[in-house]
Amino acid sequence: MKMFFKRLIPMLGAVAAMLAVGCSSSPKVTLSEDVETYTMDNGIVAVRISKVTGDLVSLRYNGVEMFATTLSPDFVPEAQGETPADNPNWANPTIGGRAHAYWSHDAMGVKGSAPAIPSVTIDPAANGGKRAEVSVKAISNGRKMGTGPGAGPEGQFVSDIEIRYTLEQGAPGVYTYSVFEHTPEYPLTSLGEARFCAKLADFFDWMSVDAKRNLHYPKGMKTGDKYVFTALQSTNPAFGWSSTTRNVGLFFINPSMEYMSGGPTKVEFMGHRDTNEAAAPCVLNYWRSSHYGGAEVNVAAGEQWTKVVGPFFIYVNEGSDPQAIYDDARARAAVEAAKWPYAWVEGVDYPKKAERATVRGRLVLDDPAAADGFTNLAVGLTAPAYVSPRPEGAAEVITDWQRDAKFYQFWCVGGADGAFSIANVRPGRYTLHAIADGVLGEYARTEVVVEPGKELDLGTLTWTPVRYGRQLWEIGVPNRNGLEFFMGDKYDDPEISLRYAEQFPDDITYTVGKSDWTKDWFFQHVPHNTDPEAKALPFFGIRSVGEATPYTVVFDLPEAPRGEAVLRLAICGTGTSHLDVSVNGRPAGVLEGLSGDGVITRHGKQGIWYERDLRFDASLLKAGENRLTITVPAGPVNNGMIYDYLRLELVEPAE
Repeated sequence: MKMFFKRLIPMLGAVAAMLAVGCSSSPKVTLSEDVETYTMDNGIVAVRISKVTGDLVSLRYNGVEMFATTLSPDFVPEAQGETPADNPNWANPTIGGRAHAYWSHDAMGVKGSAPAIPSVTIDPAANGGKRAEVSVKAISNGRKMGTGPGAGPEGQFVSDIEIRYTLEQGAPGVYTYSVFEHTPEYPLTSLGEARFCAKLADFFDWMSVDAKRNLHYPKGMKTGDKYVFTALQSTNPAFGWSSTTRNVGLFFINPSMEYMSGGPTKVEFMGHRDTNEAAAPCVLNYWRSSHYGGAEVNVAAGEQWTKVVGPFFIYVNEGSDPQAIYDDARARAAVEAAKWPYAWVEGVDYPKKAERATVRGRLVLDDPAAADGFTNLAVGLTAPAYVSPRPEGAAEVITDWQRDAKFYQFWCVGGADGAFSIANVRPGRYTLHAIADGVLGEYARTEVVVEPGKELDLGTLTWTPVRYGRQLWEIGVPNRNGLEFFMGDKYDDPEISLRYAEQFPDDITYTVGKSDWTKDWFFQHVPHNTDPEAKALPFFGIRSVGEATPYTVVFDLPEAPRGEAVLRLAICGTGTSHLDVSVNGRPAGVLEGLSGDGVITRHGKQGIWYERDLRFDASLLKAGENRLTITVPAGPVNNGMIYDYLRLELVEPAE
């Protein structure tokens, strides 16, 4: 599993050149305003921001409009002598659907219930034209805010919201960030889908989300289901679109993942183009979503909570072809990461470099059965697991780092020797986590206190993975996804679940020591389809009902064991409520309490990772051949399971 913050830089020289570019020869930043909008211009890009909503209603790169609007992308209202009073769509072109770029939780409130407060937070006249920044803020006063996905007619989230945009001299793009504040006077509230979305001009026809989803995607192309374009956020800090006709690109760049949800294993929706002929290419920066198990932000009544989402960079560029444009954007991502935290952010809860800390240490694996050295070690500091606020009478829910979008997270890639260094950590109290390929479970150390500006060396930390007893067999590699299993590389085929019945008409019998999990273990354990007309439906997957599917593991034991056997299942995608387990034809138990995450329905390889153990009396086993069967019940073909890894252990009685 390729883990956190790999920056994929094609040429270090290009990065160095970008860092060395000065601003003195570039045009100065200008800031102007009218009744409805602010306009910032640095000679490379000109952006217009609505004072009413906080939307970025226009971004022009070298004079060309990059966003979708109801006007022609090349139509310049000013050149025709128009004003906002003559053409209201000039400032807010949303007829026929919301165009341009916007935060899902804007600064307007529902139907203007919380009037926006626009202001200039950095005046270029005061710094020689080096930088401008504008703010659009709304005070909730207990009213719900937001008009994004999942919001009701009354709004969604009770919070003050401030949206900012920042333009630098010489910069080919604009920064944006959003600040949420829930004050003690506000009631219990829950945040729904939360993102920044840009709808691009029609000439954008090449989408680059990651190395696998880097493709020509012209208007009207039928893709079947937009969820085939999801990817890991942590390893793809630059993503967006380019144009094969104009040789320009627009990308979102996250210089840090601290404000995002779900840590290094979070798969997210980052771009798409709906099949509707009128639909615009979209770029999406989700910091909280319901995809693949999702994350949450629930804030209790009386709780003081603030979060700064961003700043991230909306980068525009040009090049000879889409690959060159994409490579340049990824190189720019490394430049932006090197600047983090940005020195120019003022007036919000955003510690400067000197107020943050680096946390170091070295993990040592204490597991005789494990390989020497770490592979794809990821180490992070997160908020301690917490009881998520819920309405009175609701079931208690413990939120850990995989589902958390409320607090900040700080992750790094560790070395093969276990050494790690987590930079730019905000002061606070954290839990240290570590995950690595080949190691079942995760390391956790609570009560890690980071003080302002003080480096913290945790020294040598011993990681002793949980083992209940002697290992009898294993299937797969613990790496938090199902890619190593048969056809795992085809996970984004919307009809992949139907391939199981074709490939394994008699279901799976896997013989330990003989079978090969890359060929003999289908990566989805799904109901066995019997409907020849079954097909995948966009957004709904495969609804046809299939038969119960047994996966049988055959293994030999030299003698009848005593004690207790433990079947350990590491799960990374769930669409069923339970699994039935039998041993040598006798019931061994039922695995329940499984956590649905839509991974199979949405054509994924991983979602929320968790482990479920089933203990049974070892007397069910015998000397010689044994057969352990895990059965997914009959139901819709979506309703299955993706395993990360399986292991059987034997806890033998003390002599």
